[in-house]
Parts: sequence; C-alpha cells; structure tokens
Amino acid sequence: MYDDNITLTDVKKEIDPSKQGEVLFYEQKKPFGRHFYIESYGCQMNFSDSEIVASILAEQGYSPTRELENANLILVNTCSIREKAEDTVRQRLTVFNKIKKDNPEVMIGVLGCMAERMKSKLLEEEKLVDIVVGPDAYRDLPKLLNQAEEGEKSINVLLSREETYADISPLRLESNGVVAFISIMRGCDNMCSFCVVPFTRGRERSRDVFSILAEAEDLFNRGYRDITLLGQNVDSYKWTSPETGSTVNFAQLLEKVANIHPKLRVRFTTSHPKDITDDVLYTMARHDNICKYIHLPVQSGNSRILELMNRTYDREWYMERVEAVYRIIPDCAVSSDVITGFCSETEEEHKDTLTMMEWAQYSMSYMFFYSERPGTLAARKLIDDVPEEIKKRRLQEIVELQRNISLQHNLKDVGKVFEVLIEGDSKKSDQYFKGRTSQNKMVVFPKTENLKPGDYVFVKIGDATGATLKGEMVQN
Repeated sequence: MYDDNITLTDVKKEIDPSKQGEVLFYEQKKPFGRHFYIESYGCQMNFSDSEIVASILAEQGYSPTRELENANLILVNTCSIREKAEDTVRQRLTVFNKIKKDNPEVMIGVLGCMAERMKSKLLEEEKLVDIVVGPDAYRDLPKLLNQAEEGEKSINVLLSREETYADISPLRLESNGVVAFISIMRGCDNMCSFCVVPFTRGRERSRDVFSILAEAEDLFNRGYRDITLLGQNVDSYKWTSPETGSTVNFAQLLEKVANIHPKLRVRFTTSHPKDITDDVLYTMARHDNICKYIHLPVQSGNSRILELMNRTYDREWYMERVEAVYRIIPDCAVSSDVITGFCSETEEEHKDTLTMMEWAQYSMSYMFFYSERPGTLAARKLIDDVPEEIKKRRLQEIVELQRNISLQHNLKDVGKVFEVLIEGDSKKSDQYFKGRTSQNKMVVFPKTENLKPGDYVFVKIGDATGATLKGEMVQN
C-alpha cells in the first residue's frame, strides 16, 4: 500500500498516515500501573492492527501513554513495503534503546511486516528489541511479554490461514469519535513481483460477515458516522458460511453494511483492479451512503511493465475498468498508486504512465520510485537497472503532473454544493471545521455554535487548492 516515500505532501495528506509514522495512543490519566507507547508506520491496516494490540494489552492491565518516559513497553508497528520505511524504523529503535539504557526494565517490541521479514536480525544479531511479533500473532503478546521479562527469546511470526482477530473489539486510539476503520480481510494472493506483502501478511482470508456487521452497527450506535472497510485486497473479500455453505462476496457485504443506517458513510480500501466488478459499482451507485470514491492502483501505464509487475491486467483492461467506474458512477473520484523506475522501464514506458494519469484524471495519487525488496519475485528474477537519479527525476515528473491534475480536479468543484460530514477542527484554525465529501475530498469551512463533529452539513465550495476545498455552509 503506502509508505513514507510519498512525495506529494500537499495532495490528500489528510488520509496519508504514513509520512513519518504516527503515534497511536491517548493520554493515560492514572499515575500508576503498566503503560505502553506505540508508533505505527505504513498502511492503514497497520494502524488498525495497533488498535487490536491496544485491546489485547488492555486486557493484561496495560494502559496507553503519550510519554515515552512513562512507558514500561515501547512498541513500533512496522512496514516493509519500502526500504525507506525500514530505515525510519531503525532510527526510531536507536532512540528507544537509549531510553532502555537509562531504564533496563523497559521492553521494546517490533510488530508487523518488518518483524516477520527481519525477525532474527532484530532480535538476535543486532539485539535492538526484546519482542518480535508478526501480524497474525498479536494474541500471543501476553505470553511473549512474560518470556521477555524472564530473559527468554520472545518471538512469534507465524502466519495464519484463518482470520485472526474477528472477535476482538479494537481499542479506538486517538479517535475523533466520527471516523473508524474495520478490518474485513487479511493477506494477499496476487503476488505482484515488487511486493513483499504476501510474504509478510500471508494468504488471503476473509472475516465472517456477522462479526463485521456487528462491529459496524456498534460503531454507529456509539456515534461514529464514517467507516472504512480495510484489507490488503479489500474487494477480493469472500466468506463462506461453515453452516450453510452460502457465500458472501464484497458487493454483498458492502450492501449489508450500507443498510445498517443511511447516516453511516461507508468507504473501502485498497482495491485491486481485477476485483472491482460491475456488481460492486452498481451497489455503490444504489446507495447514497456508500462514498463515491475508489482507490484503484494502476502502478504503471505501460502493458509490458505491468506484465513484469505481475499485475494480471494490461493498460487497455485497466482503462476499461476506469471507464466502467465513470459510466456507472458519474460523480465518482478515482485515486491511484504509481511506481516509477521499475526494472527495465524505458523513457517511453514512463511516458505511458504520464498519459494514463492524464487520461484517468486521478483525484490524487500515492507515488513512489521503485525500491527492490528482498525475497520478492522482482528481486529474484529481474535486474533493478534504472539509475536512482532517473527514478527520482521520473517521480518528480509524476508528482508535478498529479499536483496539476488534483488542482484542476478540485477547481471543478468550485460553485458546487456538497454534503460534508464534520470530523473536527481544521488543522490550521480552530475557527474552522473540517470534513470530507463523499468523493473523499477534505473541505474546510467556518464554524457555527450549533454544530459538532458527527453532524452533516451542506457546504458550497468557493475556492480550492490541490489538497483542500474551501467553502461556506448553506441550506439544502
């Protein structure tokens, strides 16, 4: 998905939690007891997993803290999709180890994808951490903590064939009480040649539909109004009832969640183009509360490069899916992921990506230059032969193009009226609210006393930048 190699900082930064890692916690009021501090990097799935970890630790008597010096347990939930993300985590581990020198009783743990990929090196060779826990092993944390306290080797990175955490209610950390995420499936079967996720997250497995609906309904009853269904390949969701043998696919799940309440907005991420079926699109079109926004990673606009990436589609097939989106949901916004400088990419093939971006008119994109990851098919079979300076130059061209497309995309909204869900105060001024449209665009507008986060309002757009719409509230 995403990492901190992202360059376009002024386009949709609001939904990009991976710039330098985020601390997921809330302030613990009690001065006594055991406390944990957790930082999360990478995709939104990691942030969701951190909330599961927090719930498991809470059952063991741990409370979250904002202050490193108050923590008995320091955790970092990691991403391995880019080398830069791993470098950032290593720098943080150095900081944490300085704290441990002053207080040897503090335990340090690495969670997530980097834990699985570098388990032995982190724990045994470099001795940077006390605990290493893979994405499917968080239930084992209490036992691993006990082992670490007794000085034993403390590691579990085993991957599961089943959904692991369906019955755990996540502890919503740093929540605004309006927006929440629900994990519906884990793992990936696509085996893109550049991607380490299948090796760190395992094979696809879908969570049972009843637990998803129960979590969504509970969130709505607690005041949440915007939920995002999460998965490494969310639209490949497929759950079969062990009792009846009946199957629920993603389109059916989407409809069931939307039917919980018309005031519950439903989003999803991340999609693979091969799984965005017309059934999914027609379901989105039928329900006003399913947001009109699809993140549909293209990765490259050139068919030869797409084949080397093992993306299972070519340029024309991808374009047909985008055309279907705009035909069935005319007001839908589409965003993307783009990798530049992949193995053997020529200048003409790079231009194919630029023309794809212009044609698709992405509302925003997450953009990277190719970073070879050990163990992937590309690392084993292909040569990373595009010089870094060319990768960076091509990335900058993509960034500049997307910046212009995003600005033009937003300027087209000037004069229009959108229903906006208030999420909280604007980052720049507490005199303004912020909220998102159905198309996932951030809107800022002046506050009024009778409104609060979780309320819906209509906003007429008066101005726009590449990242934000600006407007005034109006009567519908």
